Order: sequence, then C-alpha cells, then structure tokens
Amino acid sequence: MNKPLVSVIIPTKNSEKFLGKCLESVKNQTVHNIELIVVDNNSTDRTKEIASKYTEKVFNQGPERSVQRNYGVSQSAGNYLLIIDSDMELSEKVIEACIEKINSDNKIKGVVIPEESFGIGFWAQCKKLEKSFYVDVEWIEAARFFEKNAYLKAGGFDESMVSGEDWDLSCRIEKEGRIGRINDFIYHNEGKIGLFKTIKKKFYYAGEFTNYAGKNKDSEQFKKQTGIFSRYKLFLSQPKKLFKNPIVGLGMLFMKTCEFIFGGTGYFIGKFNKIIK
Repeated sequence: MNKPLVSVIIPTKNSEKFLGKCLESVKNQTVHNIELIVVDNNSTDRTKEIASKYTEKVFNQGPERSVQRNYGVSQSAGNYLLIIDSDMELSEKVIEACIEKINSDNKIKGVVIPEESFGIGFWAQCKKLEKSFYVDVEWIEAARFFEKNAYLKAGGFDESMVSGEDWDLSCRIEKEGRIGRINDFIYHNEGKIGLFKTIKKKFYYAGEFTNYAGKNKDSEQFKKQTGIFSRYKLFLSQPKKLFKNPIVGLGMLFMKTCEFIFGGTGYFIGKFNKIIK
C-alpha cells in the first residue's frame, strides 16, 4: 500500500525569525512522505529565501492567512493537510500520530494537536501558563490536521474571517464527521512578549471577530469562547497550577484581564465600523 502524502501548509509574513526552525521540525518528522508548501504574503525580509531552501513550492498570496491557507491547499497534492503557523515547531511524531488517529476511525475528518507556548521574558511565562489551561478543552482547541476531501467539502477557511477562522472551520468539519485528538505537541514560539504588544494584538483580532461572531453567536461554544467568566472559571479550576508560581499566576490573570478589556473595546469598535460601512 502506498503511504499517504501529507501536505504541510504554512502561511508567512516577514517570518525569517522563526521560519527556519519551523521548517526544520517538519523535515525531522518520523514520516517523510510530506509535501511542504509555503504561502507568503509579500514579505520584505528573508522569508522566501529561507523557505526556498526547504521546498520549491513557495508562493505569494494575500491579504490574510485564511486566503493564504486556502491557496496552499489549492496547490497541494496530499491526501491529508496539516496547516500550521510559521512560529510553530512540531514534535517529531506529530504527523505520524495524526495519520494513525485519522486512520483509526473513518468518521474522523480532523485532528486537534495540543499546543505548548514558549518564549522570552516574564510575559512569555504568563502566556505559557495561560495556554497550558487550554490543553484538552474542546471549546478552545481547534483542528489543524484534516482529511483533504473533508476540508474541501467543508469549504476550507472562510476568507472573510481574520479572527476565529480556525474555530469556524472546526465547526464545519464536524458536520462532515468527527474531530479526533492526539497527545503529541506543537510548540508555539511567542518570542519576546511585551504586555503592550499582547494587548495591541488582541485589540486587532477582536476588531476582526465580528464575522465569526455573526455566524456563531448563538452556539454554546461561542458563548464559552467569549465569556469572561468561562475563562476565569477554567483558570481557577486548578488553583495549585495557577499559583504554583504566584507572581506568574497573578501576572497571567492581569494580562488576561487587560486582553479582555482591550479585546472587548476592539470588538465593539469593529462592530460599529461594520455597521456604518
């Protein structure tokens, strides 16, 4: 039997800082029947040069990552798709585990891969702690590995979405079958995080959240994803973990509170701007 081909699709934008390690982690997988596709968005740094060392399939497309991802899929030949970001690194058995999971049950059409965050500085420690609470929480995690036919049937990423697009796709994939989960990790390199940078990022993506909200606002999952109390309840459900390092725990709660405040502001500004257009 021929081994299935996995197309790994990575959207990039001025990603030279992290891309090499990301691509190296794909190269070092325990399975090697992999097609690597990089879809860049007009980078002005060495992103394309670095990508070209690992694959001939380097394209340019924009304006946002949903468009880039769908374009990458349109250029792919794989039976399966793995879609990651350029600041992510795969543990060596991720693709092997995804193939095994999706082949274990013909109803499974997508696979969630848990993520662990790392980076430099105090706020990176806070972000790492925050994301550790999301592992195995179904209303937070979203699938990254897909059966290609199911992805196409579901319509791929909604290109009108800049935020919440991964949750939206997972919901549509579930209409085609089930979503499984593996235990091998993706490691997300946050780099050096500053509080202002984090808040600014949250403000931007929350401002682009209206399209996802419009499609999913009545679902229980959406209410949990956007609910302040749902998130704090999750954090406080494991007090020993939260306050193992009290300073980091309190810092994480402060950071998350700031994100909620500025994210909420960004969301309502985005909603207002959409109404007046």
